[in-house]
Formats: sequence, structure tokens, C-alpha cells
Amino acid sequence: MKVIDLFSGIGGLSLGFQNAGFEIVAAIDNWQAAMDIYQANFNHDALLMDLSQISDYHQFKDYHPDVIMGGPPCQDFSSAGKRDESLGRADLTLSFANIIAQIKPTWFVMENVERITKSITLQKALKIFKGAGYGLSYQILDASRCGVPQLRKRFFLVGLLLAQDGFLDYYLNQYLTEKQMTIFDYLGHELGIEYYYRHPWSYKRRAIFSIYEPSPTIRGVNRPIPKGYKKHPGDAVDITENVRPLTTIERSYLQTFPKGFKLNGTKSQLEQMIGNAVPVKLGEYVANKIKAFDDN
Repeated sequence: MKVIDLFSGIGGLSLGFQNAGFEIVAAIDNWQAAMDIYQANFNHDALLMDLSQISDYHQFKDYHPDVIMGGPPCQDFSSAGKRDESLGRADLTLSFANIIAQIKPTWFVMENVERITKSITLQKALKIFKGAGYGLSYQILDASRCGVPQLRKRFFLVGLLLAQDGFLDYYLNQYLTEKQMTIFDYLGHELGIEYYYRHPWSYKRRAIFSIYEPSPTIRGVNRPIPKGYKKHPGDAVDITENVRPLTTIERSYLQTFPKGFKLNGTKSQLEQMIGNAVPVKLGEYVANKIKAFDDN
């Protein structure tokens, strides 16, 4: 199946679907630094475009996509953001819905933060999808039960033209692992450490984690250990010279990007792009469920 990836970022969702055997024909994003990395890692079209400023989506029809997918920017829904849908970025979810309604690919996949389920914007988008004739299946997936060594809960909405609602629910749930994947399960001792520092939202939260548990959600921020850090009761160990923050590259591994994936840019850009990405193995999990349904 041919796929267009909207709001592609550096290509976590693209790579996951490509690994599952889908043909990515184009990717679109509005951040040049992300598109530079995308183009360094993929051979198909990667277009710099502000989808909020496009009213004629027919240029996408030239690619004859079977699937259009994407993760519209989620800062207005995210627990890390201001949770204010009036700030404008939530409108990109409606831009995504309008593109689907105009192009009418057989399938679409939309990814977002768990909190979008509480938003007015999602309800508006669902009406657009239903009005365009799609059956809808949606699920909040924990990445650590989908082959990713990270506690990252994400909302996935999958649409199929003329299908019944809930058509993919069984498949999305069928192969979730009972055990959550740990960093050690995924990387063994490759990091050369057993404990690491992850900067917390506030010092009311723990900051020292073990490789024998799933990583907390990889965010767009990666800071050094502050001087005078006081141990939190939940910390795995005390701060010692063997405890450090993960490097940018190590964080990309926890997002299940492969070792050969090319990452170029400033440190702050890379940290944000890695934090924004859909974990590759999570995208692959969803892609494989679509394939399983389509093969039956």
C-alpha cells in the first residue's frame, strides 16, 4: 500500500510503516531541520509545507495514496503544553481531517497524545471522518507493550472507508505483550550504565531510573543533573559518578530508531525532534495490525 506521512517529523511513523512493508511515497512537514534529517534517511519525496495554509489538497492525489497518516502537533493537548485548544495548533488536527475527507484514501491513521480524547477538537475531527464515510477504530496504546522500551501512551485512530466502527479493535489488542519492555530487554548492557538521570517535570517526581524498567516518556528536553540535586524517595539509587543523563543518540535508541539512522542538527533541535517522534516500533506495530486485517 502507498502511504503519505503528514506532519512526518524525522520519520518515526514512516520508518515503522516502511519496516512493515508499506511503500512511503511522500512525507510533509513544516520544520526544515526535521525535513533535512528525513531526506538524509529516506529516498522518497519530502516536502516542506505548512498544511494549515493549504486549501487545495489535490496535489496529494497525484501520489495515489492508499493510506494517509500523521501525528498533527499535539502541544495544545499535551500534559507538557498549555492544554489550551485556542492556541491554534489544535486546528492542524482539523486540517488533517479535511485532507482525509477531500482525498478519501482507503485508510488513514492519526496519532496523538492520550489527552486528545478529552478535547473538543477530536470530536470535531471525528464528525468530519464519519461524514466522509469512514469506519473508525481508536485505541490508546502503551508503547512498552508494543516492542518499545518506554512508558509512552499514545492515541491511535485508524479509519477505513465503508467499514464498521471498531473494525480494528481486536487486532490492535491481540498482540500487546503482558510484560512491559525494559531498556535491558531491548539494549542489554549496550548503554554501559545501569542507572541514569532523566530531568523531571518538577522535583516532586523521581529522576533516577534503572535500565531494568521501561524508560519514562522520552521528551524534547534533556538536561544535565543540577548541582545539589536532592534524592527523591522514588529514585532508583543515589546520585553517583555512574549516574548520568542519556545522550541524544541513546534517547533515539529508546525511540527505537536504528543505529544507522542519520541525525544531524543542533543538540536542542535533535532533542526536540527525537522527543516529538513516534517510536519506530510503535508505528510498526500499528502497521502490522492494518496488514493483518487487510490480509483477512
